[in-house]
Amino acid sequence: MIPSSGASPADRPNHTGSVAVEVEGLTVRYGELVAVRGVSFRALHGRVTAVLGPNGAGKTSTIEVCEGYRRPSDGRVRVLGLDPTTDQTRLSERMGVMLQEGGISPSARVRDTVRHYCALYGRGVDGDELVRAVGLEERAGATWRRLSGGERQRLSLALALAARPEVAFLDEPTSGVDVHGRDTIRTIVRDLAAQGCAVVLATHELDEAERLADHVVIFDRGAVIADGTLDELRRGHDEIRFRSTPEIDRDALAAATGLHASPLGGGEYRIASVPDPQVVARLTGWLAEQGHPLLDLRAGAERLEDVFRRLTSAGGDTPGATP
Repeated sequence: MIPSSGASPADRPNHTGSVAVEVEGLTVRYGELVAVRGVSFRALHGRVTAVLGPNGAGKTSTIEVCEGYRRPSDGRVRVLGLDPTTDQTRLSERMGVMLQEGGISPSARVRDTVRHYCALYGRGVDGDELVRAVGLEERAGATWRRLSGGERQRLSLALALAARPEVAFLDEPTSGVDVHGRDTIRTIVRDLAAQGCAVVLATHELDEAERLADHVVIFDRGAVIADGTLDELRRGHDEIRFRSTPEIDRDALAAATGLHASPLGGGEYRIASVPDPQVVARLTGWLAEQGHPLLDLRAGAERLEDVFRRLTSAGGDTPGATP
């Protein structure tokens, strides 16, 4: 929850499920370079939308247009029904932006900075409680330059929350953050969405996106190559992963069970198969017969990391394709 002061806050309307961010045919050019080509997607209130892609895929340029920091070369973008370029002042009062780095004076102190932002927005957020919520209470008197990388990320998140945002753009919110800090940030992000905020999460950490995202948009080579829920992106790509003795006789396994295991390194293997109990039984039975240990077993839909690898390796030749 975003902590409120005793004053009467400007309550954020909850329009869960309605469109908060709409991008249609967006193109961004830098001279002769076309960084974003005809991109379209939506982000909804009450949902976490993860924007993923390799370096140089165009996701940062797209988000900067949505935030109003960059003008589009072509296309249409609306955030909370407003044009981020021409309505920047009105939009900034309702939008939270978390940059990955920069934007804060090195001599700025944590508590003073958060209080100042809360006062500027005037949305009824309690600065001291916000410092506590992001886990910086013990570092409240420290300056920006004396914060660790993870602590700086938490402070940047606090400043984005000071607006009590209806839409929040978060850039790598857990980068450099320790495991306990990650838990704190995940809780905050999920609470934001539960309160009706549209959270747009840009990250390279696919495990984080898998834990948080309701919807995933994957960029590659300036185009959107996938746009859907995790279940939609995984559909038809079930697998069984197991870990055992390195360099098991995979030919013998295939001959005895009909299962073809691909080595992943470190004694881990992947079988592209529906995780039927009978299939798993054939695998484990063969391992037992051969005297191989079963050190780990996971069956079900493929991980987001595998979805990402599959789509970005294949999608580059067909920009705009969806699974």
